Amino acid sequence: MSKWDGKSKGTVLGYRIFVFLIQKAGVKSAYVLLYFVASYYFLFLKKSNKAISYYFKERLNYSLFQSKRMVFKSYYTFGQTIIDKISISAGMRNKFTYEFDGIEILKNLLAEKKGGVLISAHIGNFEIAEHFLGDIDIDFQINLVTTDLEHSAIKNYLESFAQKPTVKFIIISDDLSHIFEINAALANNELVCFTGDRYFEGTKSLSDTILGQEAHFPAGPFLIASRLKVPVVFVYVMKEPNLHYHLYAREAVVKHRDEKGLLKAYIESVESMLAKYPLQWFNYFDFWNQLK
Repeated sequence: MSKWDGKSKGTVLGYRIFVFLIQKAGVKSAYVLLYFVASYYFLFLKKSNKAISYYFKERLNYSLFQSKRMVFKSYYTFGQTIIDKISISAGMRNKFTYEFDGIEILKNLLAEKKGGVLISAHIGNFEIAEHFLGDIDIDFQINLVTTDLEHSAIKNYLESFAQKPTVKFIIISDDLSHIFEINAALANNELVCFTGDRYFEGTKSLSDTILGQEAHFPAGPFLIASRLKVPVVFVYVMKEPNLHYHLYAREAVVKHRDEKGLLKAYIESVESMLAKYPLQWFNYFDFWNQLK
């Protein structure tokens, strides 16, 4: 895809096969089947291949051969995060281990009783954060600000067997009613989470340089976070080897009404994560608008 369209790929049948394997033979058995799925994507998804190859070759300066190898590994790693999310949601939380880096920041944020804004990205596996945070007895409520463009058949199937999530969703709407929901959540000392790295063409955006090349970012998260007088934290849940996850929390220094400064801090934060986890950049579209 040349631009992000808000939708994920995949079919209900594919998810059913993986769920069957996970339930009958365990998480790592699903990883074995994933080699074939990743191979299919590597061989036939030319547009996303081109986009992710640009990331490895032009932005991270890998050789042509290294870039092709990393494209396959990227698909495989992304598939693992989906399998992990399904497994954890289905009650297999005890199969995974985790560690926290900066958890005191979240505890202090909630202790202030002003609510808080979390900004993440499509790197790692942030969607499983609720399962880990709940284990350390933080009394919190996450509200995820999102579009409602996921494939409904897949969503309905996953919800049929997954444990009921504690995350609440605030759907972005044309009438801007989501702004009132965000303010209500913060007034109730809840956390509001945005992803800051995907925007729809035609919507308001901000531009800045990431990994040495200018790109566009959605203006909303940075405008809202810089105008509300609440703490702002960058958060990521990154996959490690052997069914292990690492949650990072980094407090942002925010000047009031300085959305461009907040964006710069966000970009520095994302770049620091990608330096450690280059395979976990999961934006499979023309992010830098450089491909023809």
